[in-house]
Amino acid sequence: MWWFQQGLSFLPVALVVWSAASFVFSYITAIVLHHVDPLVPYISDTGTIPPERCLFGIMLNISAFLGVATMYVRYKQVHALNPEKSKIIKLNKIGLTLGLMSCFGLCIIANFQKCILYYIHVVGACLTFGVGAIYMMVQTVLSYLMQPEVHSKDIFWIRLTMLLWCCSSIVSMFVSSVVLYSGLYGTNLVQKLHWDPQENGYTAHIISTVSEWSLAFSFLGFFLTYIRDFQKISLRAVVSLHGQTLYNTQQSFVTEEQTLLIAGSI
Repeated sequence: MWWFQQGLSFLPVALVVWSAASFVFSYITAIVLHHVDPLVPYISDTGTIPPERCLFGIMLNISAFLGVATMYVRYKQVHALNPEKSKIIKLNKIGLTLGLMSCFGLCIIANFQKCILYYIHVVGACLTFGVGAIYMMVQTVLSYLMQPEVHSKDIFWIRLTMLLWCCSSIVSMFVSSVVLYSGLYGTNLVQKLHWDPQENGYTAHIISTVSEWSLAFSFLGFFLTYIRDFQKISLRAVVSLHGQTLYNTQQSFVTEEQTLLIAGSI
Protein backbone atom coordinates (compact mmCIF):
# COMPACT_ATOMS: atom_id res chain seq x y z
CA MET A 1 0.00 0.00 0.00
CA TRP A 2 1.33 3.40 -1.02
CA TRP A 3 1.66 6.10 1.66
CA PHE A 4 -1.18 8.18 0.17
CA GLN A 5 -3.46 5.11 0.27
CA GLN A 6 -3.20 4.81 4.05
CA GLY A 7 -6.27 6.08 5.88
CA LEU A 8 -7.44 9.46 4.61
CA SER A 9 -4.00 10.87 3.86
CA PHE A 10 -5.01 11.47 0.26
CA LEU A 11 -7.36 14.28 1.40
CA PRO A 12 -4.71 16.85 2.45
CA VAL A 13 -2.57 15.75 -0.49
CA ALA A 14 -5.44 16.36 -2.91
CA LEU A 15 -6.18 19.72 -1.28
CA VAL A 16 -2.59 20.95 -1.57
CA VAL A 17 -1.92 19.61 -5.08
CA TRP A 18 -5.24 20.80 -6.51
CA SER A 19 -4.99 24.26 -4.93
CA ALA A 20 -1.42 24.73 -6.13
CA ALA A 21 -2.48 23.59 -9.60
CA SER A 22 -5.34 26.12 -9.63
CA PHE A 23 -2.84 28.94 -8.98
CA VAL A 24 -0.26 27.67 -11.45
CA PHE A 25 -2.62 26.83 -14.33
CA SER A 26 -4.44 30.16 -14.17
CA TYR A 27 -1.08 31.96 -13.93
CA ILE A 28 0.30 30.16 -16.99
CA THR A 29 -2.88 30.84 -18.98
CA ALA A 30 -2.85 34.53 -18.06
CA ILE A 31 0.84 34.84 -18.98
CA VAL A 32 0.46 33.08 -22.32
CA LEU A 33 -2.44 35.34 -23.26
CA HIS A 34 -0.55 38.45 -22.00
CA HIS A 35 -3.32 39.35 -19.55
CA VAL A 36 -0.87 39.98 -16.67
CA ASP A 37 2.84 40.65 -16.22
CA PRO A 38 5.04 37.55 -15.80
CA LEU A 39 6.78 38.87 -12.66
CA VAL A 40 4.62 37.90 -9.67
CA PRO A 41 1.13 39.24 -10.38
CA TYR A 42 -1.59 39.08 -7.75
CA ILE A 43 -3.12 35.62 -7.61
CA SER A 44 -6.54 37.21 -8.11
CA ASP A 45 -5.30 39.06 -11.22
CA THR A 46 -4.54 35.72 -12.89
CA GLY A 47 -8.23 34.82 -12.53
CA THR A 48 -9.78 38.09 -13.69
CA ILE A 49 -10.12 37.79 -17.48
CA PRO A 50 -11.64 34.85 -19.41
CA PRO A 51 -10.69 32.09 -20.07
CA GLU A 52 -8.43 31.82 -17.01
CA ARG A 53 -11.24 33.29 -14.88
CA CYS A 54 -13.38 30.24 -15.62
CA LEU A 55 -10.54 27.85 -14.81
CA PHE A 56 -9.64 29.76 -11.65
CA GLY A 57 -13.23 29.78 -10.41
CA ILE A 58 -14.07 26.13 -10.88
CA MET A 59 -10.75 24.89 -9.51
CA LEU A 60 -10.98 27.06 -6.38
CA ASN A 61 -14.54 25.87 -5.77
CA ILE A 62 -13.25 22.29 -5.78
CA SER A 63 -10.43 23.38 -3.44
CA ALA A 64 -13.03 24.78 -1.06
CA PHE A 65 -14.86 21.43 -1.07
CA LEU A 66 -11.62 19.55 -0.39
CA GLY A 67 -10.88 22.03 2.39
CA VAL A 68 -14.24 21.37 4.05
CA ALA A 69 -13.66 17.61 3.86
CA THR A 70 -10.13 17.90 5.27
CA MET A 71 -11.17 20.15 8.15
CA TYR A 72 -14.12 17.91 9.04
CA VAL A 73 -11.90 14.81 9.19
CA ARG A 74 -9.43 16.73 11.35
CA TYR A 75 -12.29 17.70 13.67
CA LYS A 76 -13.49 14.09 13.99
CA GLN A 77 -9.96 12.82 14.62
CA VAL A 78 -9.20 15.31 17.38
CA HIS A 79 -12.58 14.59 18.98
CA ALA A 80 -12.00 10.83 18.88
CA LEU A 81 -8.53 11.12 20.38
CA ASN A 82 -9.65 13.43 23.22
CA PRO A 83 -13.21 12.35 24.17
CA GLU A 84 -13.01 13.58 27.78
CA LYS A 85 -10.91 16.75 27.56
CA SER A 86 -13.39 19.63 27.56
CA LYS A 87 -10.83 22.31 26.69
CA ILE A 88 -9.67 20.44 23.59
CA ILE A 89 -13.25 19.62 22.58
CA LYS A 90 -14.25 23.29 22.78
CA LEU A 91 -11.22 24.46 20.80
CA ASN A 92 -11.87 21.72 18.28
CA LYS A 93 -15.40 22.97 17.62
CA ILE A 94 -14.14 26.53 17.29
CA GLY A 95 -11.53 25.33 14.82
CA LEU A 96 -14.11 23.57 12.66
CA THR A 97 -16.31 26.68 12.57
CA LEU A 98 -13.37 28.87 11.59
CA GLY A 99 -12.30 26.39 8.94
CA LEU A 100 -15.73 26.30 7.33
CA MET A 101 -15.83 30.11 7.29
CA SER A 102 -12.44 30.16 5.59
CA CYS A 103 -13.62 27.72 2.91
CA PHE A 104 -16.71 29.86 2.32
CA GLY A 105 -14.41 32.82 1.81
CA LEU A 106 -12.50 30.82 -0.80
CA CYS A 107 -15.75 30.30 -2.70
CA ILE A 108 -16.34 34.06 -2.62
CA ILE A 109 -12.85 34.69 -4.05
CA ALA A 110 -13.48 32.14 -6.78
CA ASN A 111 -16.81 33.56 -7.90
CA PHE A 112 -16.46 37.33 -7.30
CA GLN A 113 -13.51 38.64 -9.26
CA LYS A 114 -11.35 41.48 -7.99
CA CYS A 115 -11.88 43.79 -10.96
CA ILE A 116 -15.66 43.32 -11.01
CA LEU A 117 -16.84 43.25 -7.39
CA TYR A 118 -13.79 44.41 -5.47
CA TYR A 119 -15.28 44.85 -1.99
CA ILE A 120 -16.99 41.46 -2.00
CA HIS A 121 -13.73 39.94 -3.22
CA VAL A 122 -11.91 41.60 -0.30
CA VAL A 123 -14.47 40.17 2.13
CA GLY A 124 -13.75 36.72 0.70
CA ALA A 125 -10.01 37.29 1.06
CA CYS A 126 -10.44 38.35 4.70
CA LEU A 127 -12.46 35.23 5.43
CA THR A 128 -10.04 32.96 3.60
CA PHE A 129 -6.75 34.31 4.89
CA GLY A 130 -7.73 36.20 8.05
CA VAL A 131 -10.11 33.63 9.52
CA GLY A 132 -7.95 30.88 8.01
CA ALA A 133 -4.93 32.17 9.95
CA ILE A 134 -6.96 31.98 13.17
CA TYR A 135 -7.89 28.39 12.21
CA MET A 136 -4.18 27.61 11.85
CA MET A 137 -3.54 29.15 15.27
CA VAL A 138 -6.28 27.02 16.89
CA GLN A 139 -4.91 23.86 15.30
CA THR A 140 -1.41 24.77 16.45
CA VAL A 141 -2.69 25.23 20.01
CA LEU A 142 -4.46 21.87 19.77
CA SER A 143 -1.20 20.28 18.63
CA TYR A 144 0.52 21.80 21.63
CA LEU A 145 -2.13 20.47 24.02
CA MET A 146 -1.99 16.97 22.51
CA GLN A 147 1.78 16.55 22.57
CA PRO A 148 3.53 14.39 23.63
CA GLU A 149 0.68 11.96 24.44
CA VAL A 150 -0.94 11.89 20.98
CA HIS A 151 1.92 12.95 18.73
CA SER A 152 5.50 14.17 18.97
CA LYS A 153 6.63 17.71 19.70
CA ASP A 154 8.05 17.97 16.18
CA ILE A 155 4.64 18.30 14.56
CA PHE A 156 3.78 21.16 16.93
CA TRP A 157 6.96 23.04 16.03
CA ILE A 158 6.38 22.50 12.32
CA ARG A 159 2.83 23.85 12.56
CA LEU A 160 4.04 26.77 14.65
CA THR A 161 6.59 27.56 11.95
CA MET A 162 3.85 27.48 9.29
CA LEU A 163 1.72 29.78 11.46
CA LEU A 164 4.54 32.30 11.89
CA TRP A 165 5.19 32.19 8.14
CA CYS A 166 1.50 32.89 7.55
CA CYS A 167 1.35 35.77 10.03
CA SER A 168 4.50 37.44 8.67
CA SER A 169 3.06 37.23 5.14
CA ILE A 170 -0.21 38.79 6.31
CA VAL A 171 1.59 41.69 7.99
CA SER A 172 3.81 42.28 4.97
CA MET A 173 0.87 42.15 2.56
CA PHE A 174 -1.29 44.42 4.71
CA VAL A 175 1.37 47.13 5.16
CA SER A 176 2.42 47.16 1.50
CA SER A 177 -1.22 47.19 0.33
CA VAL A 178 -2.07 50.12 2.61
CA VAL A 179 0.89 52.04 1.22
CA LEU A 180 0.03 51.09 -2.37
CA TYR A 181 -3.65 52.02 -2.20
CA SER A 182 -3.20 55.09 -0.01
CA GLY A 183 -3.61 57.37 -3.02
CA LEU A 184 0.04 58.38 -3.22
CA TYR A 185 0.54 56.40 -6.44
CA GLY A 186 -2.68 57.21 -8.25
CA THR A 187 -6.24 56.01 -8.21
CA ASN A 188 -8.07 53.00 -9.65
CA LEU A 189 -5.07 50.73 -9.07
CA VAL A 190 -7.46 47.83 -8.47
CA GLN A 191 -8.11 47.62 -12.22
CA LYS A 192 -4.41 47.82 -13.08
CA LEU A 193 -3.03 44.52 -14.44
CA HIS A 194 0.22 45.72 -16.05
CA TRP A 195 3.00 47.54 -14.22
CA ASP A 196 6.12 49.29 -15.43
CA PRO A 197 9.15 48.83 -13.12
CA GLN A 198 9.82 52.56 -13.45
CA GLU A 199 6.38 53.53 -12.11
CA ASN A 200 5.88 54.96 -8.66
CA GLY A 201 4.48 52.34 -6.36
CA TYR A 202 6.02 49.40 -8.22
CA THR A 203 8.11 48.35 -5.22
CA ALA A 204 5.07 48.34 -2.91
CA HIS A 205 3.16 46.40 -5.57
CA ILE A 206 5.84 43.69 -5.81
CA ILE A 207 6.10 43.37 -2.03
CA SER A 208 2.33 43.00 -1.83
CA THR A 209 2.12 40.36 -4.58
CA VAL A 210 5.06 38.34 -3.25
CA SER A 211 3.47 38.42 0.21
CA GLU A 212 0.18 37.15 -1.23
CA TRP A 213 1.85 34.19 -2.94
CA SER A 214 3.84 33.51 0.22
CA LEU A 215 0.64 33.60 2.28
CA ALA A 216 -1.13 31.17 -0.03
CA PHE A 217 1.71 28.66 0.10
CA SER A 218 2.00 28.94 3.89
CA PHE A 219 -1.55 27.58 4.03
CA LEU A 220 -0.66 24.74 1.69
CA GLY A 221 2.40 23.95 3.79
CA PHE A 222 0.25 23.82 6.92
CA PHE A 223 -2.16 21.31 5.40
CA LEU A 224 0.75 19.11 4.36
CA THR A 225 1.38 18.51 8.07
CA TYR A 226 -1.95 16.65 8.20
CA ILE A 227 -0.74 13.80 5.99
CA ARG A 228 0.80 11.61 8.70
CA ASP A 229 -2.13 12.24 11.05
CA PHE A 230 -4.66 11.30 8.38
CA GLN A 231 -2.91 7.98 7.74
CA LYS A 232 -4.34 6.88 11.10
CA ILE A 233 -8.04 7.55 10.52
CA SER A 234 -10.99 6.39 8.42
CA LEU A 235 -14.68 7.28 8.40
CA ARG A 236 -17.64 4.88 8.36
CA ALA A 237 -21.27 5.52 7.51
CA VAL A 238 -24.15 3.74 9.26
CA VAL A 239 -27.12 3.08 6.96
CA SER A 240 -30.50 2.67 8.72
CA LEU A 241 -33.43 1.30 6.68
CA HIS A 242 -36.93 1.90 8.08
CA GLY A 243 -38.78 -0.43 5.71
CA GLN A 244 -38.43 -3.03 2.99
CA THR A 245 -39.62 -0.57 0.34
CA LEU A 246 -39.88 3.19 -0.16
CA TYR A 247 -43.70 3.14 0.01
CA ASN A 248 -45.51 4.56 3.05
CA THR A 249 -46.51 1.53 5.13
CA GLN A 250 -47.49 1.00 8.75
CA GLN A 251 -45.10 -1.87 9.21
CA SER A 252 -41.51 -0.91 9.33
CA PHE A 253 -38.26 -2.26 10.59
CA VAL A 254 -34.79 -0.95 11.10
CA THR A 255 -31.76 -2.52 9.49
CA GLU A 256 -28.36 -1.10 10.16
CA GLU A 257 -25.47 -1.58 7.81
CA GLN A 258 -22.06 -0.20 8.63
CA THR A 259 -20.16 0.57 5.47
CA LEU A 260 -16.50 1.43 5.27
CA LEU A 261 -16.41 4.51 3.08
CA ILE A 262 -12.66 4.93 2.88
CA ALA A 263 -9.95 2.51 3.87
CA GLY A 264 -7.85 3.05 6.97
CA SER A 265 -8.08 2.79 10.71
CA ILE A 266 -7.82 5.03 13.75
